[in-house]
Amino acid sequence: MTRINLNVNGQAVSHEVENRTLLIELLREGLGLTGSHVGCDSSQCGCCTVLVDSQTVKACTMLAVQANGSKVSTIESMGTPGNLHPIQQAFVECHGLQCGYCTPGMIMSTAALLAEHPDPTDAQIEHALEGNLCRCTGYVNIVASVRQAAAEINKTR
Repeated sequence: MTRINLNVNGQAVSHEVENRTLLIELLREGLGLTGSHVGCDSSQCGCCTVLVDSQTVKACTMLAVQANGSKVSTIESMGTPGNLHPIQQAFVECHGLQCGYCTPGMIMSTAALLAEHPDPTDAQIEHALEGNLCRCTGYVNIVASVRQAAAEINKTR
């Protein structure tokens, strides 16, 4: 067992983990943060995407010990049911989700994209989301959601 220290969604966390524990397992089972989903266990779908030190990471392929000392942000850091983050609101308004299983990963990838490129091109949006699979929407509404979120966030800058 190894003790690791993280900042998860703005909270200091110290946790004992086995060296083989995946970050997604720590988040979901150890910390009760179940918003990030496990879809494929092979880093193909992106449902488990979180931000580690502001970079997108597929938490099903990162060991928790590798995140030691890092700042981890999950979908739970984005907003609340009564006060959605502008990215979440855009996904709702533009119908960028259907079943919602991929949505946490899509939103976290969008957050990383907009932090780096506040007014992204369609090519930048497509590149940022290429590691996230959606079986329901066909992506048109997801791209529209990202565009709307960028516009909304840029209004407040």
